[in-house]
Amino acid sequence: MDDENGLEKIPGRGAAKYQIDHWWWLVVAVAGIVLLLSLTQPDPYWRIVKFVSDGVLVTVGVTLVSFLLTLILGLVIALGRISKNGFFRWITTIYVEVARGIPLLVQLLFWYFAFPSLIQSFGRLLSLQILERYHANPYIMAILGLCFCYGAYMSEIYRAGIQSISKGQNEAARSLGMTHGQAMRYIILPQAVKVILPPVGNEFISLLKDSSLVSVVAVADMTRRGREFMAANFIPVETWLMIALLYLIMTLIAARVVAWIEKKTQTEER
Repeated sequence: MDDENGLEKIPGRGAAKYQIDHWWWLVVAVAGIVLLLSLTQPDPYWRIVKFVSDGVLVTVGVTLVSFLLTLILGLVIALGRISKNGFFRWITTIYVEVARGIPLLVQLLFWYFAFPSLIQSFGRLLSLQILERYHANPYIMAILGLCFCYGAYMSEIYRAGIQSISKGQNEAARSLGMTHGQAMRYIILPQAVKVILPPVGNEFISLLKDSSLVSVVAVADMTRRGREFMAANFIPVETWLMIALLYLIMTLIAARVVAWIEKKTQTEER
C-alpha cells in the first residue's frame, strides 16, 4: 500500500519512530570515565563517589522540588503580569524586577541568615515565643531561595508563551461562551506550554547547576560533601574532577530528557 502511494519515498518514514538520540553516547562516555576511574583507582575516586552519594540524592531532591514549585509560582506571577488588574500587575512586576536584580547567592544568604532574624524580631515585637525561637531549616530556606529567584525568570517564559498565542484564539473562545479563565485553561495555556517547552527545559538544567550554591547555607548537597571530602583528604584535583563529572552526567541526562519531550511533542502535533 505504501508503494502505491509513494510513501516509501519519504525520508525517515517508519525508521524515525525508532531513531535514537546519538547524544546519549556522550552520557555513556562520561559515565564510562567515572566507572573507569572508580575501578582503576578506587582510592581516591571510588571513595569520593561513596562519600558524596548522599549529596547526589540531596541535589536531585532539592532541584526537583524547587523546579516543581517554580513552575507553579512562575505561572501565577505570569498571569498577574498580564492581568487587567493594575494592582496585581504592579505587585508581580515589582517582584520580577527585584528577584532578577539580586544575585542568587545573595538571595540564598538572605533567606538563611537574615529572614530568620526578621522573624525573631517580629516575634519579640508581638511577644510570640514561637516566633522568637524560630530557627531556619536549611533545606526549606534553600528551596525557598531557589524558587523565589527562578520563579521570576519562569514567569517571563510563561508570559512570552502566552502572549505568543494569537489574540484571535481567545476571542474565538469567548465567542463560544467561554469565560476568560476557561479560555486560558483550555485554549491558550495548552498551546503556550508547547511553545515554552525548550526554555523551560533550559531553566531546569540551569537550576540543577545553580543548586550547588545551596552548599553555602548548610545544605549537604554534592558540592558541600565534596568540600568536606577535600578538607579531610587534601586532594583537590581528584575531588573536584569527580564532582564535575557527576554534575555533567546529571545535566547531560536532563538535557536528553528535555530533548526527548520536545521531539515527542512535535511528533504528536504532526
